[in-house]
Amino acid sequence: MEESLGKNIFKNHCSGCHVNGSNIIRRSKNLKISSLKRNGIDNPEAIAQIARQGIGIMSGYKDQLGDNNDQIVANWIWEQAQKAWIQE
Repeated sequence: MEESLGKNIFKNHCSGCHVNGSNIIRRSKNLKISSLKRNGIDNPEAIAQIARQGIGIMSGYKDQLGDNNDQIVANWIWEQAQKAWIQE
């Protein structure tokens, strides 16, 4: 249940810029595991914080995500990064 919710949240709020974990605006700021770790983002909580508050030119989505959805989408993103964004 949480996995499909994470995927839907990502699709609705993140995929416009982060298609399949990439970044259409700043290529080096993608959601691939190597880029995340290189940028000091090494756990789902760090991703959730960025989703809420934003980072760099990316605005935060706290109001759009609502309660706990930042953590749900962050967990889903972290899982996808671990799988190199290869869908099953």
